Amino acid sequence: MRRMNVNDIGSAMKLSSAEGWNQTENDWKLLVDDPHNICLVAEMDNKVIGTTTAMNYANAEAWIGMVLVDKEYRGNGVSKALLAGILEKTSFIKSIKLDATEAGQPVYQKFGFKDEYIIARMVNTWAMKLWIAEQEFEPEQIMPRDIREIVAIDEAVFGVNRKQLIKFLLQRYPTQGWLLRRRGAIVGFVLGREGNKYHHIGPLVASSTSDAMILISKAIEDLTDKSVAVDILCDKMELIKWLNSIGFIRQRDFVRMYKNENPFPGKIADQFLICGPEFG
Repeated sequence: MRRMNVNDIGSAMKLSSAEGWNQTENDWKLLVDDPHNICLVAEMDNKVIGTTTAMNYANAEAWIGMVLVDKEYRGNGVSKALLAGILEKTSFIKSIKLDATEAGQPVYQKFGFKDEYIIARMVNTWAMKLWIAEQEFEPEQIMPRDIREIVAIDEAVFGVNRKQLIKFLLQRYPTQGWLLRRRGAIVGFVLGREGNKYHHIGPLVASSTSDAMILISKAIEDLTDKSVAVDILCDKMELIKWLNSIGFIRQRDFVRMYKNENPFPGKIADQFLICGPEFG
């Protein structure tokens, strides 16, 4: 087991693509390039057979993701060794969290992780442009001058500062960032990125379901006939019902989990869509 480097991205992509996951080389590059993050690979016979990553958010929270093992090498404790290794290397960070698949949940429970809430992956393989009645406040494209305020809002809702993630999304996919502003203040925003299988919308922060609908509608305006995915908190029942009505289907669930304590729960009421299980 060793630290992952940029030369491993091709092997990592093969592992995530074999599972039908949505990550791109850009996603892997974000995880590996930042020296504050901790990314590990398991290697055997000069071949990368497993990965795991930990996004380091301001030394306050480590977000674990991309726990992958080649099918030929499963059942030999590789995933448990990777998880033990990443937990050891993030032990100095106060909060450790992840979004678990149904298969992964019991494994994480053995490492001291506890359930927080459920997130649903919903997909639409043929997104359509939506008609939304004219609003008093229309979405605006996020501009560089807005980044500081967006980061502050995200920190209040997510729980910790994710400046490097927000900057990455806005720099790499600038046309996918939208905000709502009222009386001079930002009251909601949505970001998006390209994926290996789906265009992913999220995170989305808003003060109401109606604002979330406006932002999603704007986000998919230029994605007509494309496959789109969102990861939505399951307490947002009204928004889930609306997504169903426009063609989104619930594909699978994730369980948000935290290890030992949860010092940075954030403001769940205003969190509608997450960035994805690899980023939180």
